[in-house]
Amino acid sequence: MDHIVTVQDAVTAFEPWLEPTDAELDAIDAEMPVIAAEMELLDAQIIVIDRTPCELDERRIRRARRRVLAAHRAHVNGQSGHTGGAA
Repeated sequence: MDHIVTVQDAVTAFEPWLEPTDAELDAIDAEMPVIAAEMELLDAQIIVIDRTPCELDERRIRRARRRVLAAHRAHVNGQSGHTGGAA
């Protein structure tokens, strides 16, 4: 019986070259307000996925969309620490 083996070296998740660089981590940190706003919008949309949205749900979604737009605008304009206060 022949054994089937790979011809490549084993790759583990602990290799140092697989870790994000400092520049990549800084880029993620700068984009965190956008990511958080998009997660808030997604949460609001998931809530109403299986029901008809009430007025409160519609306001929550509109508010979340405005926060996403504000976070994107702040990120593009270089204001990475801005959380967006449009309500």
